[in-house]
Amino acid sequence: MTAELKKLIEEAWEERHLIEFKEYREAIETTILHLDEGTLRVAEKVAGRWHINDWIKKAVILYFPIRQMNEIHVGPFVFHDKMKLKTNYKEAGVRVVPHGLARYGAFLAKGVIMMPSYVNIGAYVDEGTMVDTWATVGSCAQIGKNVHLSGGVGIGGVLEPVQAAPVIIEDNCFLGSRAIVVEGVRVEEEAVLGANVVLTASTKIIDVTGEIPKEYKGVVPARSVVIPGSYTKKFPAGEYQVPCALIIGQRKESTDKKTSLNNALRDHNVAV
Repeated sequence: MTAELKKLIEEAWEERHLIEFKEYREAIETTILHLDEGTLRVAEKVAGRWHINDWIKKAVILYFPIRQMNEIHVGPFVFHDKMKLKTNYKEAGVRVVPHGLARYGAFLAKGVIMMPSYVNIGAYVDEGTMVDTWATVGSCAQIGKNVHLSGGVGIGGVLEPVQAAPVIIEDNCFLGSRAIVVEGVRVEEEAVLGANVVLTASTKIIDVTGEIPKEYKGVVPARSVVIPGSYTKKFPAGEYQVPCALIIGQRKESTDKKTSLNNALRDHNVAV
Protein backbone atom coordinates (compact mmCIF):
# COMPACT_ATOMS: atom_id res chain seq x y z
CA MET A 1 0.00 0.00 0.00
CA THR A 2 2.71 2.49 0.98
CA ALA A 3 4.72 1.79 -2.17
CA GLU A 4 1.66 2.42 -4.35
CA LEU A 5 0.83 5.64 -2.50
CA LYS A 6 4.41 6.84 -2.88
CA LYS A 7 4.36 6.06 -6.62
CA LEU A 8 1.17 8.04 -7.19
CA ILE A 9 2.33 10.98 -5.06
CA GLU A 10 5.66 11.18 -6.91
CA GLU A 11 3.86 11.09 -10.27
CA ALA A 12 1.47 13.86 -9.22
CA TRP A 13 4.38 15.91 -7.91
CA GLU A 14 6.12 15.80 -11.30
CA GLU A 15 2.91 16.26 -13.33
CA ARG A 16 0.66 18.56 -11.31
CA HIS A 17 -2.32 18.22 -13.65
CA LEU A 18 -2.70 14.64 -12.41
CA ILE A 19 -4.26 15.88 -9.17
CA GLU A 20 -7.43 16.44 -11.18
CA PHE A 21 -7.85 12.66 -11.47
CA LYS A 22 -9.63 10.64 -8.79
CA GLU A 23 -6.89 8.03 -8.32
CA TYR A 24 -4.29 10.66 -7.46
CA ARG A 25 -6.59 12.72 -5.27
CA GLU A 26 -7.48 9.61 -3.29
CA ALA A 27 -3.78 8.80 -2.89
CA ILE A 28 -3.15 12.27 -1.48
CA GLU A 29 -6.14 12.06 0.86
CA THR A 30 -5.18 8.57 2.04
CA THR A 31 -1.66 9.75 2.84
CA ILE A 32 -3.02 12.62 4.92
CA LEU A 33 -5.36 10.19 6.71
CA HIS A 34 -2.36 8.03 7.62
CA LEU A 35 -0.55 11.13 8.91
CA ASP A 36 -3.58 11.98 11.03
CA GLU A 37 -3.63 8.45 12.47
CA GLY A 38 0.14 8.33 13.02
CA THR A 39 0.68 5.31 10.75
CA LEU A 40 2.88 7.41 8.45
CA ARG A 41 5.39 10.06 9.51
CA VAL A 42 7.28 12.77 7.66
CA ALA A 43 10.43 11.74 9.57
CA GLU A 44 11.32 8.64 11.54
CA LYS A 45 14.34 7.31 13.37
CA VAL A 46 15.83 4.24 11.67
CA ALA A 47 18.88 2.52 13.19
CA GLY A 48 19.64 5.60 15.26
CA ARG A 49 19.45 8.07 12.36
CA TRP A 50 16.58 10.30 11.29
CA HIS A 51 15.19 9.54 7.86
CA ILE A 52 13.05 12.09 5.97
CA ASN A 53 10.13 10.75 3.92
CA ASP A 54 10.03 13.61 1.45
CA TRP A 55 7.25 12.00 -0.59
CA ILE A 56 4.94 12.49 2.40
CA LYS A 57 5.83 16.19 2.51
CA LYS A 58 4.96 16.30 -1.17
CA ALA A 59 1.56 14.81 -0.34
CA VAL A 60 0.96 17.55 2.25
CA ILE A 61 1.82 20.25 -0.30
CA LEU A 62 -0.43 18.62 -2.91
CA TYR A 63 -3.27 18.41 -0.39
CA PHE A 64 -3.70 22.19 -0.32
CA PRO A 65 -4.74 22.70 -3.98
CA ILE A 66 -7.30 19.87 -3.88
CA ARG A 67 -9.07 21.37 -0.87
CA GLN A 68 -11.78 24.02 -1.10
CA MET A 69 -12.29 26.96 1.23
CA ASN A 70 -15.09 26.34 3.72
CA GLU A 71 -16.51 27.93 6.81
CA ILE A 72 -15.92 25.93 9.97
CA HIS A 73 -18.35 26.57 12.81
CA VAL A 74 -17.25 25.75 16.34
CA GLY A 75 -19.92 26.97 18.73
CA PRO A 76 -20.00 30.77 18.34
CA PHE A 77 -16.63 30.79 16.54
CA VAL A 78 -16.33 30.82 12.75
CA PHE A 79 -13.21 30.01 10.71
CA HIS A 80 -12.64 30.13 6.94
CA ASP A 81 -9.97 27.71 5.71
CA LYS A 82 -9.15 24.82 3.39
CA MET A 83 -8.13 22.45 6.15
CA LYS A 84 -10.36 20.46 8.45
CA LEU A 85 -9.76 20.50 12.19
CA LYS A 86 -8.56 17.37 13.94
CA THR A 87 -11.21 15.37 15.80
CA ASN A 88 -11.58 12.16 17.85
CA TYR A 89 -9.55 13.45 20.79
CA LYS A 90 -11.53 11.41 23.30
CA GLU A 91 -10.93 8.15 21.46
CA ALA A 92 -7.23 8.99 21.09
CA GLY A 93 -6.81 9.75 24.80
CA VAL A 94 -5.74 13.33 24.13
CA ARG A 95 -6.68 16.28 26.33
CA VAL A 96 -7.41 19.52 24.48
CA VAL A 97 -8.24 22.64 26.50
CA PRO A 98 -10.62 25.11 24.78
CA HIS A 99 -8.85 27.16 22.09
CA GLY A 100 -6.28 24.44 21.54
CA LEU A 101 -6.33 23.67 17.80
CA ALA A 102 -4.76 20.94 15.71
CA ARG A 103 -5.25 20.57 11.99
CA TYR A 104 -6.40 17.32 10.42
CA GLY A 105 -3.26 15.51 9.27
CA ALA A 106 -1.38 16.15 12.52
CA PHE A 107 -0.90 13.22 14.88
CA LEU A 108 -1.32 13.50 18.65
CA ALA A 109 -0.48 10.36 20.64
CA LYS A 110 -2.17 9.12 23.79
CA GLY A 111 -1.56 11.31 26.82
CA VAL A 112 -0.76 14.49 24.88
CA ILE A 113 -2.09 17.66 26.50
CA MET A 114 -2.83 20.73 24.39
CA MET A 115 -3.41 23.93 26.27
CA PRO A 116 -4.62 26.85 24.09
CA SER A 117 -2.01 26.13 21.43
CA TYR A 118 -1.65 25.11 17.78
CA VAL A 119 -0.37 22.03 15.95
CA ASN A 120 -0.12 22.17 12.15
CA ILE A 121 -0.63 19.51 9.49
CA GLY A 122 2.06 16.85 9.18
CA ALA A 123 3.32 17.30 12.74
CA TYR A 124 3.83 14.28 15.00
CA VAL A 125 3.48 14.75 18.77
CA ASP A 126 4.32 11.63 20.77
CA GLU A 127 2.97 10.23 24.05
CA GLY A 128 2.80 12.26 27.22
CA THR A 129 3.90 15.56 25.71
CA MET A 130 2.61 18.90 26.96
CA VAL A 131 1.99 21.67 24.43
CA ASP A 132 1.56 24.62 26.77
CA THR A 133 -0.34 27.87 26.30
CA TRP A 134 0.35 29.71 23.02
CA ALA A 135 2.98 27.19 21.98
CA THR A 136 2.96 26.32 18.28
CA VAL A 137 4.12 23.17 16.52
CA GLY A 138 4.74 23.85 12.84
CA SER A 139 4.09 21.73 9.76
CA CYS A 140 5.84 18.34 9.82
CA ALA A 141 7.69 19.01 13.10
CA GLN A 142 8.49 15.87 15.09
CA ILE A 143 8.02 16.03 18.87
CA GLY A 144 9.09 13.07 21.01
CA LYS A 145 7.67 11.41 24.11
CA ASN A 146 7.27 13.27 27.41
CA VAL A 147 8.42 16.59 25.98
CA HIS A 148 7.38 19.85 27.66
CA LEU A 149 6.88 22.81 25.33
CA SER A 150 6.43 25.73 27.73
CA GLY A 151 4.27 28.79 27.17
CA GLY A 152 4.88 30.58 23.90
CA VAL A 153 7.40 28.09 22.52
CA GLY A 154 7.70 28.26 18.73
CA ILE A 155 8.55 25.08 16.82
CA GLY A 156 9.05 25.97 13.18
CA GLY A 157 7.39 24.17 10.31
CA VAL A 158 8.87 23.30 6.94
CA LEU A 159 7.24 22.04 3.75
CA GLU A 160 9.59 23.31 1.06
CA PRO A 161 12.17 22.51 -0.04
CA VAL A 162 10.81 18.99 0.36
CA GLN A 163 14.24 17.54 1.10
CA ALA A 164 14.71 19.88 4.08
CA ALA A 165 14.61 18.22 7.49
CA PRO A 166 11.82 19.26 9.86
CA VAL A 167 12.47 20.48 13.39
CA ILE A 168 12.95 17.44 15.63
CA ILE A 169 12.60 17.54 19.41
CA GLU A 170 13.54 14.14 20.81
CA ASP A 171 12.17 12.33 23.89
CA ASN A 172 12.13 13.90 27.37
CA CYS A 173 13.26 17.39 26.30
CA PHE A 174 12.16 20.53 28.13
CA LEU A 175 11.84 23.83 26.26
CA GLY A 176 11.50 26.92 28.45
CA SER A 177 9.15 29.82 27.88
CA ARG A 178 9.35 31.54 24.49
CA ALA A 179 12.12 29.30 23.21
CA ILE A 180 12.17 29.13 19.40
CA VAL A 181 13.50 26.24 17.32
CA VAL A 182 13.29 26.53 13.52
CA GLU A 183 14.96 25.61 10.21
CA GLY A 184 15.35 21.90 10.83
CA VAL A 185 17.30 22.12 14.09
CA ARG A 186 17.38 18.85 16.03
CA VAL A 187 17.28 18.84 19.84
CA GLU A 188 18.49 15.48 21.09
CA GLU A 189 17.06 13.46 23.97
CA GLU A 190 16.66 14.99 27.43
CA ALA A 191 18.09 18.40 26.49
CA VAL A 192 16.88 21.50 28.33
CA LEU A 193 16.48 24.87 26.59
CA GLY A 194 16.16 27.83 28.94
CA ALA A 195 13.70 30.65 28.40
CA ASN A 196 14.13 32.69 25.19
CA VAL A 197 16.70 30.42 23.56
CA VAL A 198 16.48 30.91 19.78
CA LEU A 199 17.91 28.23 17.50
CA THR A 200 18.08 28.51 13.72
CA ALA A 201 20.17 26.46 11.29
CA SER A 202 22.92 29.09 11.47
CA THR A 203 22.85 29.77 15.22
CA LYS A 204 26.13 29.01 16.94
CA ILE A 205 25.57 26.56 19.79
CA ILE A 206 28.70 26.79 21.93
CA ASP A 207 29.62 24.29 24.62
CA VAL A 208 31.41 26.32 27.29
CA THR A 209 31.72 23.57 29.88
CA GLY A 210 35.32 22.66 29.00
CA GLU A 211 38.58 24.60 28.79
CA ILE A 212 38.09 25.10 25.04
CA PRO A 213 34.69 26.06 23.57
CA LYS A 214 33.15 23.53 21.20
CA GLU A 215 30.77 24.76 18.52
CA TYR A 216 27.71 23.05 17.06
CA LYS A 217 25.18 24.15 14.45
CA GLY A 218 21.79 22.62 13.78
CA VAL A 219 21.89 20.16 16.67
CA VAL A 220 21.76 20.32 20.46
CA PRO A 221 23.58 17.30 21.94
CA ALA A 222 21.64 14.98 24.23
CA ARG A 223 21.12 16.09 27.86
CA SER A 224 22.59 19.56 27.25
CA VAL A 225 21.43 22.50 29.35
CA VAL A 226 21.25 25.52 27.05
CA ILE A 227 20.77 29.25 27.71
CA PRO A 228 20.79 32.36 25.48
CA GLY A 229 24.21 33.93 24.98
CA SER A 230 26.16 36.20 22.65
CA TYR A 231 29.59 36.50 21.08
CA THR A 232 31.54 39.45 19.72
CA LYS A 233 31.64 39.97 15.96
CA LYS A 234 33.42 42.68 13.99
CA PHE A 235 31.45 44.80 11.53
CA PRO A 236 32.57 47.81 9.46
CA ALA A 237 31.01 50.07 12.09
CA GLY A 238 32.70 48.30 14.99
CA GLU A 239 32.31 45.31 17.29
CA TYR A 240 28.85 44.15 18.32
CA GLN A 241 27.26 41.27 20.19
CA VAL A 242 25.58 38.60 18.07
CA PRO A 243 23.12 36.11 19.61
CA CYS A 244 24.15 32.50 20.14
CA ALA A 245 23.24 29.65 22.49
CA LEU A 246 25.49 28.41 25.29
CA ILE A 247 25.68 24.85 26.57
CA ILE A 248 26.45 25.40 30.25
CA GLY A 249 26.06 21.88 31.61
CA GLN A 250 24.45 18.48 31.35
CA ARG A 251 21.34 16.96 32.83
CA LYS A 252 22.30 14.28 35.30
CA GLU A 253 21.45 10.68 34.57
CA SER A 254 18.28 9.71 36.41
CA THR A 255 15.36 7.38 35.94
CA ASP A 256 13.18 10.19 37.29
CA LYS A 257 13.13 12.69 34.43
CA LYS A 258 11.27 15.32 36.43
CA THR A 259 13.84 15.24 39.23
CA SER A 260 16.64 15.40 36.67
CA LEU A 261 15.04 18.43 35.05
CA ASN A 262 14.57 20.29 38.32
CA ASN A 263 18.18 19.63 39.28
CA ALA A 264 19.42 20.87 35.92
CA LEU A 265 17.51 24.12 36.24
CA ARG A 266 18.51 24.68 39.85
CA ASP A 267 22.17 23.76 39.37
CA HIS A 268 22.64 26.09 36.42
CA ASN A 269 20.18 28.87 37.32
CA VAL A 270 18.26 28.45 34.07
CA ALA A 271 15.06 30.49 33.80
CA VAL A 272 12.02 28.71 32.39
